[in-house]
Amino acid sequence: MIEKTLFAGFGGQGIISLGQIWVSLGMRQEKYVTFFPFYGAEKRGGIARANCIVSDGKIASPVLSAADSAVVMNSDSLAWSGENLHDGGLLLVNSSLVPDTEISAELEKRVRVVRIPATAIAEKLGNVKVANMVMLGALAKKTGAIKLEKLAEVLALFFPGEKEKYIPLNIQAIQNGASALAVL
Repeated sequence: MIEKTLFAGFGGQGIISLGQIWVSLGMRQEKYVTFFPFYGAEKRGGIARANCIVSDGKIASPVLSAADSAVVMNSDSLAWSGENLHDGGLLLVNSSLVPDTEISAELEKRVRVVRIPATAIAEKLGNVKVANMVMLGALAKKTGAIKLEKLAEVLALFFPGEKEKYIPLNIQAIQNGASALAVL
């Protein structure tokens, strides 16, 4: 198994953290991983992307010529992600921020588009900042690349000390993202 994934959005949406947590979960499951972030100079609002590979075997190169899956958190990232996804690939779209009118019929014919209202789900949980974790749960469930085990252990690395109070919310967001696929 090898899953090459693009994560894309704007600064402040937790794209880099999403990629880091994704590969950290893979490492805890004894998989080989790569993580290659890209972001603009702006602290918030600029481009944010992460290219990640999770594999059962050794990874020859961290460069993605064509991804198997992509997570798109905003409209501005849709075209780039679609262009870098191979035919038949999986495109998870945050439908709360990417309207259907922006997803072309051509793209829908070329890749599998799955709409997840990540921001709306996060708002219902009380914190829009966990929309990225909603998408992580949906991606894990849809691809099977990682199992949603050891969440608390991995999240403790990202939320140490006083921040550990955010771990249950993030776990709930991940679980809600995985569950959202059953509703769709």
